[in-house]
Parts: sequence; C-alpha cells; structure tokens
Amino acid sequence: MGKLLAGIIGCGNISSIYFKNLKIFEGLEVVACADLDIERAQAKAEEYHIPHAYTLEELLADPAIDLVINLTIPAVHAEVAQKALQAGKHVYGEKPLAVSKEDGRMVLETASKKGLYVGNAPDTFLGGGLQTSRKLLDDGWIGKPVSAVAFMMVPGHERWHPDPAFYYQEGGGPMFDMGPYYLTALTFLLGPVKRVTGSASITFPERTITSEPKYGERIQVKTPTQINGVMDFSNGAVASIITSFDTWHHQLPHIEIYGTEGSMVVPDPNTFGGPVFLRRHDHKQWTEVPLSHGFTENSRGIGVAEMAHSILTGRESRANGELAYHVLEVMHGFLESSERGEHVSMSSSCKQPDLLPTGVSRQNFDAVMSTMIAKESGE
Repeated sequence: MGKLLAGIIGCGNISSIYFKNLKIFEGLEVVACADLDIERAQAKAEEYHIPHAYTLEELLADPAIDLVINLTIPAVHAEVAQKALQAGKHVYGEKPLAVSKEDGRMVLETASKKGLYVGNAPDTFLGGGLQTSRKLLDDGWIGKPVSAVAFMMVPGHERWHPDPAFYYQEGGGPMFDMGPYYLTALTFLLGPVKRVTGSASITFPERTITSEPKYGERIQVKTPTQINGVMDFSNGAVASIITSFDTWHHQLPHIEIYGTEGSMVVPDPNTFGGPVFLRRHDHKQWTEVPLSHGFTENSRGIGVAEMAHSILTGRESRANGELAYHVLEVMHGFLESSERGEHVSMSSSCKQPDLLPTGVSRQNFDAVMSTMIAKESGE
C-alpha cells in the first residue's frame, strides 16, 4: 500500500493527540504543520519530530503534501478547507464541517468538482464502544429500533475554560460544540434523519467568567444554550435530544436506544470505549457486552487514517463530508424549527457508515483494512 503525506493546520491543544496517534498508521505520514503563530508550529514540529513548520500559505504551496488536516477554530473551518481544496489537496477537519450550511455546501461542491475527498470529525463512532453498539443493532439483539434518547447537559464552560467566549457566539452553544458527537453517533447507529423539530432558548443573556486568566470578564450570549429536539429518522425511529449549558446536575444517560425486542445503553459518544449494556425483553437484568472492536482509548485521528486508506484505494471513507454536512443541517434544523414554530425537513441525506471489520485495533488496523479491501476487490 502507498502512503499519503499530510500537513496539519492549527497547532492548538487538540493537535497533540493527532500528532501522537497518526504516527501509528502506515497509510499516511505527517510531514508539516502550520499555525498563525509560527513559533507554536515550530514547537509542535520539534516536539513530534515533524520535518517542516510552515505558514498556512507555505503548507498549501508544498506540492508534496496530499492531505490537509484542518484543526483551526470552527469560524474558519470552511475557509481553510476551501483553500486546501483549491490547492489540490484532500482535507479532513475538526467538527463542525462549517458554521453555516452555505459554507458547508460550498466545501462539498468544491471537493466534488476537483475530485478530492473531504472528511470530518468526530471519528469517535469508529471506536470500540459505538462499533459494538452498531453490531448489536445489525445482529438484531434489540429488534427493530423504535426510539432513542440523547443527553448532553452541563452548566457551561465559563467555569473552567481559559477563553470560553466563543462557546456563546454563533456557531457555538451546546449543540454546535457537542451536538456533532451525539448526532454523528445516532446517524451511524440509526441512519440519516428525515425531519426535526426543536425548541431553543438563551437562559442567561450574560455570563461571567470564573476561570483564569479572564476571571470576572462578562460574555454576551448570542446563541441558544438550551436546545431540546426531536428527530424522525428515515428508518422510522424517533429520537429525542437535549443539549444544554444550563443544567447543574442530572442522572440521565448519554444515549439509549429502544427496540421491539429490548433496549441498549450506548457509551459517551465523546469517547471511543464502552461500556455497552443490553437488556432484551426476556432478560431479568442489564448485561455489559464485551466490545467487539478495538480503538477503545483516545483514538482521535482514526478517521484520517481510514480516509487515507479510502483515497489510496478509491473507496468511500466513513467519516466523510456528506455525513458531516447532514449533521450540520440537523443542528441548524433544531434552531430553525424553534424560530419558525414548525417541523423542518432535511434537504440532505447520507449513507449510513459501514462497520469496521470485527476485531480491528491499533495493532492490526493497516493489515485488516488492506485485507478487507483486497477481498472486496476480488484480489
């Protein structure tokens, strides 16, 4: 199998796990990094033995780089992705795909015209916990899925984050910050969404930062911080979701799925591991299910590695742009429904991502993926 050369744009906190994890995969190699702060890029390059620390323009101009990993702030995700695509490079970005639906569509249209791949986080659904959950669904352990619930409820980020203001601006809030994890997981488990309805509100128009170094500064809240939504899936299931920065305490699950033959507790979609619990209609108690797949530790970057395999073999990647755009439209749908007082039908759809092969792990990922691809192509 060949290898893609990759460059990381954005050397903030999230970049460290990408630099670390991508070293284990054979299908790509990170050879450059860039940041608005060139000293920060140089520090990351030195720490992780990356050959080149570039400016954004220098990285995009390097003809050796095949793939850009876009770890910039959400407000410029689409802008940086566009520049990478225009430079002839595949792009994989952090969530969300874009702030607006218009920018998200523009990224996908540019990629299509140029014959390039777009991938996007979160890739937590490729971890052992959610992969096991999907396998149980596919194998019929709880029958046909009827409904689901999802909850992400915290008191807000101004109590701990060093610079929390952007969480309360357009493109922020609990839905755009954490919703991609929950909605990507539900789409992976249940398929695409047909329509949504929602109610959204701003509980506190102003927030006071109590973390350092900006203790005491006030934030004007410009985006809803309490969003309650309902989703109708194309497969007939109905799910409820709450994302909140206005909740002090709760005892609700991350995700549960209810079927005609039983129920399942799905792990935190912001993690890669378990536990997964199952209780069929004839069971007297819940049972923890052994995980069928690996990647149970923090495996951010597996989506990039899987996309690299797909590029090299001409296959559709799992954490792809169509999935990310569909999730983006669902998130906007909740807010639009609240504003308009009506159901909002989705204009987009996506393919429900395929399961990874059972037993795949960090130790055997490249070998297992290569064997799977060879079997599918009849080699």
